[in-house]
Amino acid sequence: MTNWARANKGFLLFLMLFGIFRTAVADWNPIPSASMHPNLLEGDVVFVNRLAYNVKVPLTDIVLSKTGEPQRGDIVTFSSPMGGTRLIKRIVALPGDRVEMRDEHLIINGQAADYAMLGSGSETIASAGKLATVQLRESIGAGQHRIQLLPEVRAKRDFAALTVPPEQFMMLGDNRDNSQDSRYIGLVPRALLIGRAERILASADIEGNWLPRTERFGMSLYGQH
Repeated sequence: MTNWARANKGFLLFLMLFGIFRTAVADWNPIPSASMHPNLLEGDVVFVNRLAYNVKVPLTDIVLSKTGEPQRGDIVTFSSPMGGTRLIKRIVALPGDRVEMRDEHLIINGQAADYAMLGSGSETIASAGKLATVQLRESIGAGQHRIQLLPEVRAKRDFAALTVPPEQFMMLGDNRDNSQDSRYIGLVPRALLIGRAERILASADIEGNWLPRTERFGMSLYGQH
């Protein structure tokens, strides 16, 4: 083993540096679930900028310095405060924001979000079969993005007003009625943020023989309304 390591030290150094790069600078994140429909699909692989918000000690949540401030509307990867699972959701409320939800409508700092109908369709959920979907454009201040509702699903469509504490964020999935987000796992501390998802690197139809969805390659996650 010693002789092998000596003979392959260049390759081992590459692996070590590549590992540090993935854990400290940039990463990619496969999308495993439907929680971010209609904007992210199962089979998408997204590019994640790990330096968007923090510089961390590799393989830890120890923040060495801040590099930027998370913004409302950012899609972020983070470690769940319940169990540490890596999740990807959208920031809907920042530290100091007062936020509530009434019948699936967000109200932030007293301003109700605007909703515009985009269309309807269906989605198959393993435990419930084929269900109707409603797609809306949600506008909060200057930001807007698509969301999806599943009217036939039992979900948390209301929560009482709360003020987001310092250094914490409220995360929601774009697929509002099929997402384990801050309504269930609580607010997310800044130290648990991994990075900002920027664009789709590649995509494959996992239900269609893994055929590539080339129209999604390189797609920005922002500005798609």
